[in-house]
Amino acid sequence: MPETDLELLIRAAHEAGTVARSFLGQDLGIEQKDDGQGPVTKADLAVNAQLERILRAARPGYGWLSEESLDDPQRLATSRAFIVDPIDGTRSYIEGAKTWAHSLAVVENGTATAAVVYLPMLDRLYTAAQGAGAHINGTPLSVTQRAEANGAEVLATRPAMESRYWIKGAPEVTRHHRPSLAYRQSLVAEGRFDAMFTFRPTWEWDIAAGSLLLSEAGAQVSDRHGAPLVFNAAHPQVDGMVAANPTLHAALLHRLR
Repeated sequence: MPETDLELLIRAAHEAGTVARSFLGQDLGIEQKDDGQGPVTKADLAVNAQLERILRAARPGYGWLSEESLDDPQRLATSRAFIVDPIDGTRSYIEGAKTWAHSLAVVENGTATAAVVYLPMLDRLYTAAQGAGAHINGTPLSVTQRAEANGAEVLATRPAMESRYWIKGAPEVTRHHRPSLAYRQSLVAEGRFDAMFTFRPTWEWDIAAGSLLLSEAGAQVSDRHGAPLVFNAAHPQVDGMVAANPTLHAALLHRLR
């Protein structure tokens, strides 16, 4: 049987983990990207090169969008594309923490259809395929069913709680944080937290994979205004993100400016 897109992403994610781990304890050659986009290391670039070799060799007709590659406008002419973040949570990787991830997705006509978020140091493999559910290490995922915003356990940065984003002030939630945005999405899909949101312009490679995990686990996923997320755009950013079960998602949107 031919390898499915999801099987391909899983294979590539394991290879990425091997490459990333091989750099631990070495000189990472840390550099800062332009425009305050954060650090990049030799490991980021090596993982990116390995992913591109594996994925594009297997699917030469797919477009390519990666945080660590120059944008190729030819991707806009393809119906399917890979959207990847070689190491999501590079700062955590540099610090020696374990909560960094490889985030890989296939999108078709703007919609994510296969996704993997892999945390090799924690042995956590999150997977999803359109219409087939979301899983962690083979176990099905499901979001929580909390209905009220007040009292919710959420994953968000501290600035997202500022009053400028909320009509009558932020809801009374318990805020948590993980450096990797892909991991935040995965944890909500897993039901370990009730919701996640970010209100900054958000790169597609940070959320394409996680958005499918969430939707396949029963979440409603949108930008900060409630509009659906569309991927492989000419400018690959969306206007923030809100994800939770449909009732809680609506409650959060109702309180946003």
